[in-house]
Amino acid sequence: MRTAEITRKTKETDITVKLDLDGGNADISTGIGFFDHMLTAFAVHGGMGLTVKAVGDLQVDGHHTVEDVGIVIGKAFKEAIGDMKGIARYGTAFIPMDEALGFASIDISGRPFLVFNAEFSDDRIGEFDTCLAEEFFRAFAFNAGVTLHLKCEYGKNDHHIAEALFKAAAHAVKAAKEVSGNEILSTKGVL
Repeated sequence: MRTAEITRKTKETDITVKLDLDGGNADISTGIGFFDHMLTAFAVHGGMGLTVKAVGDLQVDGHHTVEDVGIVIGKAFKEAIGDMKGIARYGTAFIPMDEALGFASIDISGRPFLVFNAEFSDDRIGEFDTCLAEEFFRAFAFNAGVTLHLKCEYGKNDHHIAEALFKAAAHAVKAAKEVSGNEILSTKGVL
């Protein structure tokens, strides 16, 4: 079973994540409605079971909660993916969301990196600060040990732009985590 459960408690947040790379239900509670919606989409479209229980200092703002959830999901992903033997390793997806087109490409390589190229016209989507989309994906990528490229090719509605990016990331992850053999996909023999 490719599963992990990680808990992280700081003075700012208390987060528990359960992740099953091979499927299951999504049960998300962060206190930020739009973020819950995006994480649910990430789990469902990524073919993953994901439970997130997060309590954060939302009286300050959503930054600590969103970033720390990214950290914990990333750590859970790294633990669940294990030694990376047999995985496809790479995944790429374009996802249309009405007028917006999101792109994601991932390499489960052990080398963390994020390229994020998307612009939002408003500061918020509901209770979610749009600048936190990049913070989530950076925290996820660096703690999962993956290289992740995200780009909004075009779009006008911030909800659609964010959703296209989260769903594109999910479909890229879904492709990259699939088991297609029993060797590490690398000319070096290791990742």
